[in-house]
Amino acid sequence: MMDPDHELFVTIVDEGGLAAAGRRLHISPAMMSKRLARLEQRLGAKLVHRTTRRLTLTPAGERLHADLRAILAALDDAERRVSGASVLASGPLRISAPTSFGRMHLAPFLKRFLDDHPAVDLSVDLSDAYSDLLGGRFDLAIRITADPGSGVTARRLATNRRMLCAAPDYLDHFGTPTKVADLKNHRLLAAEGQMPWRLAGPSGPITVEGRSHVRTNSSELVRELTLAGGGIALRSLWDIADALERGKVRQILPDHEGSADVGLYAVHLPQANPPRALTAFVEFLVGLYAPTPPWERPVLP
Repeated sequence: MMDPDHELFVTIVDEGGLAAAGRRLHISPAMMSKRLARLEQRLGAKLVHRTTRRLTLTPAGERLHADLRAILAALDDAERRVSGASVLASGPLRISAPTSFGRMHLAPFLKRFLDDHPAVDLSVDLSDAYSDLLGGRFDLAIRITADPGSGVTARRLATNRRMLCAAPDYLDHFGTPTKVADLKNHRLLAAEGQMPWRLAGPSGPITVEGRSHVRTNSSELVRELTLAGGGIALRSLWDIADALERGKVRQILPDHEGSADVGLYAVHLPQANPPRALTAFVEFLVGLYAPTPPWERPVLP
């Protein structure tokens, strides 16, 4: 049996604060604070930083939480083996994914996962902001990045191919670039933080500096503006495969694409014995996107 104060600490982190944890454990906030202080005094280490708005873990708190979650997972797995339920995925599972990707390439398939694993209590958060696994209390995040982050377990699911593209109307009006240098004379479209563009070409990597013709924090707005003929964008193939197939956009400068370092990853905190719900979801994602993601099949050889 785990120390009650250890269980209390895990609950505080999982719920994101003393008040929420107290409601779950039916303990008053004052007693929660007292027991947390007692645990910190016993360990001789500060575990959390508390403000009026949020709770964050210290490095010592992060290490303790990771260790305790692993112990709890091991205990749960041991009980399931004894009861014969070790293969059953169950319990809460909180997922984070980029907004457009989640809407287009995750949401349509979730019913399949839920049908196969009806005992999983699934929660999905869609956001283009960086997903902090610990701070956001996420069990798993889908990240599109060149660097999934340090101190995490990351499973690469696919390469995120990105290509320069524009609508036929735009190209008919402004002309089609024939070399990268021509881009400086065109309307470029990108959301905040997406420029400069780093491309890979026949002569090696090249960086395209510039500013977006329209300033926006929305990658979806950039996509729609590109389809409407507003300019040239560097878009992921998963985002424009259908538009390419229908002729709504055309690839330009096909010998220059976004760096192949950028990939699609399933990321979670390291655990010696991850819950079956988590491993089942990773297996589900691998089945969806590997070895060849579906958005590549109808468009490219």
